[in-house]
Amino acid sequence: MIRIATIGTSGITACMIDALSNVEGAAFVGTLSRDRQRAAAFTSEHGGTTPFTSLDELAASDEVDAVYIGSPNALHHDQALACIAGGKHVIVEKPFCANRREAAEVFEAARDAGVVALEAMRPLHDPAFHAIKDALPQIGAIRRATLRFGKYSSRYDEILAGRHTNIFDCAMASGSLMDIGVYCVEPLIELFGAPERVLASAALLDEATHDLTNGPIDGSGVILASYPNMTAVLAHSKTTNDLSDSQIEGELGTLTVHGISAPSSMHIDLRSDAARQTDSVGYSSAQTIGRDIDLPAFENTMQHELSDFAEAVEHVRTGCVCTEAPCGPFGTVAHFRDITLSSLALMDEARRQTGVSFPADRTAPDAPDVPSVEWLHV
Repeated sequence: MIRIATIGTSGITACMIDALSNVEGAAFVGTLSRDRQRAAAFTSEHGGTTPFTSLDELAASDEVDAVYIGSPNALHHDQALACIAGGKHVIVEKPFCANRREAAEVFEAARDAGVVALEAMRPLHDPAFHAIKDALPQIGAIRRATLRFGKYSSRYDEILAGRHTNIFDCAMASGSLMDIGVYCVEPLIELFGAPERVLASAALLDEATHDLTNGPIDGSGVILASYPNMTAVLAHSKTTNDLSDSQIEGELGTLTVHGISAPSSMHIDLRSDAARQTDSVGYSSAQTIGRDIDLPAFENTMQHELSDFAEAVEHVRTGCVCTEAPCGPFGTVAHFRDITLSSLALMDEARRQTGVSFPADRTAPDAPDVPSVEWLHV
């Protein structure tokens, strides 16, 4: 049995605890909140037994084997290090840390302590997402991909009303790219690897909001990622609703995916050379034959990342080296670590280009002003 505690009392933490009921061999112990009454109420509401009111108390507890960290992004690094120092395995809500440097420090600490550290990135563990990956050979050589996720945030209304929110706060390492764009970045890295270079543009919140946001912060943005033989466009937004699907285009056909963060449907259109046509300006094309591809559906897709995390922890308990531990059917702990690090490197560069910086960026020892050419690779 893996006994899991949580840090945070947000909706995503409640969703995680709900998903635990579908994970064999895992149980919720209690949650940490600085507010004693809130910690007790949240723990009781979700069937736990032991609330926590300090990080030191949680890290030292003999009743806890692992910790889910669902706090604001800027807190992930220090909280994960404290839990690891207490011998706890950690699964950290996306994004894993504020930048690549912080993430590398956490992964190194976990390796040295012999515990599992995993980012809670839902699609990478979702069988529906991997059905997309399995379908790619059908569309031939891939030349272009467009991954999109945009959802208007009620927290933006708070900013417009002159009220602070953690979701748009440089001090909390948040903003559109970190909160929602990461769901485009990590699938890109998983499907195609790290690009050779990126070009980023962002729509920053109005300068008048900087007192609330603690500096320039992105409400939406676009990233162009270049590969030797293909290009990809990533579009993210928390100030508008993006109603378009994601699309992966190959020389033989095109995959259309609804919901890149939690794929719910997929359609494939394959060229039919037998129906080739030539239009009035001389472009030759072929009609397509389309069909839907069934995707597995789950009520709470967080169960996959939790199940994979629990499997990795069990392997470590039986003597497996933590980084080599199988982590579900789609990779090892080291594989998912590398995806996290490459993704944060990409986002670090995108933020550098768009002028969005966090306190964690300015505390790096001897940090160069301009990344080296190897900035994307782990």
